[in-house]
Amino acid sequence: MTTLTDRPATALLVIDVQNDVVGEAYERDAVVGRIHDLVEKARAAKTPVVWVQHHAEDDLVTGTEGWRIVAELEPAADESIVQKEYGDAFEGTDLEEVLARLGVGRLVVSGAETDACIRSTIHGAFTRGYDTTLVGDAHTAGDKTAWGAPPVDQVIAHTNLYWSFQGAPGRTATVVDAADVDFA
Repeated sequence: MTTLTDRPATALLVIDVQNDVVGEAYERDAVVGRIHDLVEKARAAKTPVVWVQHHAEDDLVTGTEGWRIVAELEPAADESIVQKEYGDAFEGTDLEEVLARLGVGRLVVSGAETDACIRSTIHGAFTRGYDTTLVGDAHTAGDKTAWGAPPVDQVIAHTNLYWSFQGAPGRTATVVDAADVDFA
């Protein structure tokens, strides 16, 4: 029950599934495979798929191979691709305009990285009034234990846990497995 009452549609948001972002990510192939299946399921249900692509001058330079979306996933010609430079895909981008044009008030979120852009974007969506579903087995991150972070499987589990208890008036936050996503 989104607070965006004039926007009944759902969109699948695929965040930063780029070569250099997920190249060494935890369970990379399985997660990319589940995202692929979600994209196909969304397309079959005529649910918009919105792609988000991060760029940074120091490591994800626009147009380079590392910046490109992984080969297993191919945005369709009529699907929006939002370019971002901050963790929250809403900040400094046209994501809100894209979603408004599509009449979207509910987001199904997948991609990378769990402890950065996924967390920032699900919180950004929720505070902007979107019902926000995190696909619990379709997000991942690279290993950051060298900098004191927990192992990636624990980061994913913790994110799924706390998001399943998120709440606010007029909005829902949920976590579901990819196999249980319903775009109807």
